[in-house]
Amino acid sequence: MARIPFDYTLNYKQLDLRTHPEWYRVGKGEQGVLLVEPYKSEILPYWRFKTPAIAQESAEAILKLFEAYRDADDLVGMDMARKFLQMGYTRARRYANHKGGKKYDGPVPDDKKGQSGAHGRAELPRQPEDGEKVAAARIFYGFWKQAAADETYIAARKDHIRKYETT
Repeated sequence: MARIPFDYTLNYKQLDLRTHPEWYRVGKGEQGVLLVEPYKSEILPYWRFKTPAIAQESAEAILKLFEAYRDADDLVGMDMARKFLQMGYTRARRYANHKGGKKYDGPVPDDKKGQSGAHGRAELPRQPEDGEKVAAARIFYGFWKQAAADETYIAARKDHIRKYETT
């Protein structure tokens, strides 16, 4: 059986995936993290990584949201919170290596907006690591792995994939 990939063609601004979790696709990594509502609007205000102290406060708040979604038996919410924690790690690492956060040269092609990846663009040279961003990344990494290892989350994710994401 093949898994159904994340669907970038859906109008996520109009969809409420809390009401219709069957439309959600886990996808790979952070796919959909800045699209899927109402979760994006609930989690994004807490997502910050400028300093280690801010990252700690942010990761704790997002983990609390993860736990609230878990307690509500809301796989989409849990997965979105997990993705925000993962994105805290990856973005802090990007800023640690690339001042200003720009990793690739040139604009994202119009047909690839909202998707991650180089899309044929060259990676810009790395700069000396920013220690604050490295520390922020470590904080998010620990919280991300904690959420990803949650047994209730793992079981709910497997069940969701089995029900809705296999052909």
